Amino acid sequence: MPTDNVIIRLENVGRTYDVGETQVHALREVNTSIKRGEMIAVMGPSGSGKSTLMNILGCLDKPTAGKYILEGEPVSGLDRTELARVRNQKIGFVFQSFNLLSRTTALENTELPLLYAPHISSSEAREKALLALSLVGLEGREHHKTNQLSGGEQQRVAIARSLVNNPSLLLADEPTGNLDSRTGEEIMKIFKRLNREKDITIILVTHDPDVAAVSGRRIHLKDGRIVREERN
Repeated sequence: MPTDNVIIRLENVGRTYDVGETQVHALREVNTSIKRGEMIAVMGPSGSGKSTLMNILGCLDKPTAGKYILEGEPVSGLDRTELARVRNQKIGFVFQSFNLLSRTTALENTELPLLYAPHISSSEAREKALLALSLVGLEGREHHKTNQLSGGEQQRVAIARSLVNNPSLLLADEPTGNLDSRTGEEIMKIFKRLNREKDITIILVTHDPDVAAVSGRRIHLKDGRIVREERN
């Protein structure tokens, strides 16, 4: 594969936190690359560094050592405003707890990221949101408020919201953690279809081996380091 097919490159990435007089090494010398269109599961016990890694990949945090390069851009050196630009333009987020606004509709929740894109008109935002909702099978549910939706439907809204800006990278943190096994399987089918049909790079943090099995590659963390990688 040519180098330009690599969407993410991590070079000796480390993240250290100061807790009082103690330094906590959440990540240590993480080296890996991820190709465009891959679907990857990040696994490991609590405290292994999964959340820290996802925060860095999502430009919510910066490494204290090493480089993070996203689509050829060395984002680890960007300031807060520039990181916000990268998040809004290139990255979609899906969370275990859905993080939807209550008392608002599926359509309004899906449109939310477009509020930070002033060049997009309200009619265009609506069109993009409706398209995103259709991609996750929620035609006809656009005007239902979140408290009228099942857990699986709420997670579908969260996925639609993550897609509305046409991101090249989608990050999902325990996306089936609050769902029963059948609904979780349906959500994973959506991720798999989006990965296959839209060529979106998807990175999932999960403890669930069934979720990890759907991914083409698994990265295992322990004590802030990558200890092994596996492919299906």
